[in-house]
Amino acid sequence: MDDSSARPSPDRHYCVWPEGKPHTLAPCKHSVFDNLVLSAELFPERPAVIYYGRPLTYRTLLEQVRHVAGYLHHIAGIAPDDRVAVYMQNAPQFIIAYYAILAANAVIVPINPMCRRSELQHMVQDSGARAIVFGEELGGEVAAVWRDCGRPALISARYRDYIDPQTSLAVPQDVDTHVQLHMGEPWNDVLSAGHCPPQHHRKPEDWCIIPYSSGTTGHPKGCLHTHASVNAVIQAYPDWIAMKQGSRVLATLPYCHVTGMQHSMNVPIYTGSTIYLTTRWNAHTAAQLIEQEKIQHWRSITTMMIDFLALPEIHDVDLSSLQGIGGGGAQMPKAVAQKMTELIGLEYIGAYGLTETMAPTHINPLPAPKKQCLGIPIFDVDSRIIDPQTLLELGPNQPGEIVTHAPQVFQEYWQQPEATKAAFLEIDGKRFFRTGDIGCMDDEGYFFFVDRLKRMVNVAGLKVWPAEVEAILHAHQDISEACIVSDPDPRTGESVRAVIVLKDGCAKPSTDDLTKWCRANMAAYKVPQRFEFRQALPRSGTGKVLWKEL
Repeated sequence: MDDSSARPSPDRHYCVWPEGKPHTLAPCKHSVFDNLVLSAELFPERPAVIYYGRPLTYRTLLEQVRHVAGYLHHIAGIAPDDRVAVYMQNAPQFIIAYYAILAANAVIVPINPMCRRSELQHMVQDSGARAIVFGEELGGEVAAVWRDCGRPALISARYRDYIDPQTSLAVPQDVDTHVQLHMGEPWNDVLSAGHCPPQHHRKPEDWCIIPYSSGTTGHPKGCLHTHASVNAVIQAYPDWIAMKQGSRVLATLPYCHVTGMQHSMNVPIYTGSTIYLTTRWNAHTAAQLIEQEKIQHWRSITTMMIDFLALPEIHDVDLSSLQGIGGGGAQMPKAVAQKMTELIGLEYIGAYGLTETMAPTHINPLPAPKKQCLGIPIFDVDSRIIDPQTLLELGPNQPGEIVTHAPQVFQEYWQQPEATKAAFLEIDGKRFFRTGDIGCMDDEGYFFFVDRLKRMVNVAGLKVWPAEVEAILHAHQDISEACIVSDPDPRTGESVRAVIVLKDGCAKPSTDDLTKWCRANMAAYKVPQRFEFRQALPRSGTGKVLWKEL
């Protein structure tokens, strides 16, 4: 039977499309670094960042960016298209390093500061990073892999240099603690050297950033983005969520991930806004900043909102300044969203995106959001639902794989042509990215998450790929086999469970010992919350582990 009548037309016009907004935007013709240059020219004395009470103006921010870019070029020998890793927590130095790498015509490799040495080593070696800018509390991890990574140039940053010592905010221990290092050029020495940057000449099609997506086959994969794909989100985001020029933005999501990086760093800089930056999530600090600084925009995740709403004093906090609040990652449960709306008077604006799309491809329209919904495709995004087996396009309310064609889609998986080939297909002459997520689209064009085509555990919006954790666990001296699955968790949505088969003759290690070992070898959110020991893993007739049975 011909089912073509059930397929949505390629020329999509949603009845919920925000009134007055175009369906397409003219692409940016400049680089991501140029966004900062323009804002610094227009608003030189406006605070770009306020970090625990201490402001950094756009003029000073650009000046420091140029000095760090000059050091990277003249002293570290960074040439166009060289990769430079940024391995630190949220801090002004992250922002400065990010834009300095771009100013030096190089490519950013953001690395989650929760990653431990084996993960760090893989990303530095795989990307070929020739320099690492890192927070000094992570110096031990850097020192452990430095030689094996080809002895890249090092710059160490001390977060506390940028705080106001008299701040009334709770300062995280990592910010206020000085770690004595004997490797890498100290950040302040890099600035005081006063090197001039090279001439910036990046075009939209040039390489910009390689964020790493959690690996389905044992190791994370680098997602190569251009200035055009990064700017596609930077340009679209503020228009869609109504972040006006000069807004006050609270930054609590990690900058090493694309949602925090784009919404809470790049977009505010593009709009000449002020970022109120925090290094670690603290619900009390968030409430204090919203009330005292009249915060207007805040992007969070489900666990942050649950913590925020659970504050004993929350009903006494003035939240009236907030104009936009939302997030992505794990879906916001309807009950939590309803409680938030009753307290703040705003609808939670859910969104959907991936590392491969440099943050959102879908956002709920402000006039008519739906709960527990991914939203609708934003400007220039063509998203469809296909049968993952036949690859035929499906109609409304039929679950299938979400595929997306958009200007923010990445170019390729770094140095993995086969993985890149498998990640794309052609529909109507256009290149669509296969997300691996199962969803469905309702009659109004809203997308909803249903399931995952791939194995993945979603811990508070942070993706944990079982194969990656299993590969690390297999390095433990007592473990013969391991299978990673998810457990439901009331706070984080899901948690990691490890099902383990020990080597013959090995005594069962304690949970404390295994947890300690895992924390030394992987990011904390990947560490199993539960260990289960079995004599063997269930297998199919062909020998494949039946992970769904676990």
